[in-house]
Amino acid sequence: MKNTYFTPGPAQLYPSVARHVQTALDEQIGSLSHRSQGFRRIYQHTADQLREMLRIPDGSGIFFLGSATEVWERVLQNCVERESFHLVNGSFSGRFHAFARELGKHATQVEAPFGEGFNAGDAPVPETAELVCLTHNETSSGVSMPVAEMHALRSAHPGRLFVVDAVSSAPYPDLDLKLIDSVFFSVQKAFGLPAGLGVWIANERMLAKAEQLAAKGISIGTYHSLPSLFKNFRNYETPETPNVMNIYLLGKVAEEMNRQGIGAIRRETEAKAQRLYDFLDRSASFDVFVRNPAHRSQTVIVGSVAPRQSSQPKTATQVIEALKAAGIVVGGGYGSYRNQHIRIANFPATSTEEVERLVRELGKV
Repeated sequence: MKNTYFTPGPAQLYPSVARHVQTALDEQIGSLSHRSQGFRRIYQHTADQLREMLRIPDGSGIFFLGSATEVWERVLQNCVERESFHLVNGSFSGRFHAFARELGKHATQVEAPFGEGFNAGDAPVPETAELVCLTHNETSSGVSMPVAEMHALRSAHPGRLFVVDAVSSAPYPDLDLKLIDSVFFSVQKAFGLPAGLGVWIANERMLAKAEQLAAKGISIGTYHSLPSLFKNFRNYETPETPNVMNIYLLGKVAEEMNRQGIGAIRRETEAKAQRLYDFLDRSASFDVFVRNPAHRSQTVIVGSVAPRQSSQPKTATQVIEALKAAGIVVGGGYGSYRNQHIRIANFPATSTEEVERLVRELGKV
């Protein structure tokens, strides 16, 4: 029996991935030089599909890196001379802030309790901050910052650069990339691909900042600096040999998503999330961890296990093992919440029917 993965990354593979992998093997995609015309066509196709899906402005670059974790470092190296500002409400937004400190930046933050989110009014951006770092979807806690609040915060601070971590939510959030300067994500989550590829989208304001720092003699990195990435991108090339296979697969999956329509994908995501939240709300054995409905993630649903009203409390480990026996894999809680939470990925690769089956099995537990 094959498992169905509701894990928040690596996650369930998109249904057509196996077919595309076979085509890539048949066409020897894995042996293409990254300086070949064949690779340039793959890069351009993937970039064009992402540009259509996410409404990426023409001047923005679309870059392929090793991971989204790498993007944290590249963003900070290229766009912060002295100070960044971070909204922190979980483990991953906290790590972004920690990266800035480790790179020697003066990194300030506003921190919300685990399980709580932010609105625009909760973020007093310092006058001295050059870069504002937002996390759309905190994978560890299931908290999401509403897109409208991110847009409002950006509009209130037009002179700053704004970057959004959309690692476990893209392509769901309808970000206005004429407002937001940069966004990044990983492909092993909502795009349903094997791990090993980060996607970084950055506009020309980000490039100008990097060039300004370099002109001052400040290190902005080497082969993955924004000037290097932009220079190569204009020819649909990369500075180094990239993950050609995953770039190819991303282009194919993004093309299929565009045929379905990003609007339809977003509506289906919301309907599946509502089904899961309704179940957790009504259950005697589970509860929704994120109390404020406005801050509940649509792509990573976190349930508390064994609330007080349960007559037969179970641990998260027991729930996860019971689901595994039925061929369903969900994520455990993050960090100290490991045995208190289950995390359920609600990505496009899992269908409405599979979500209904998950709900039935949770009901049995």
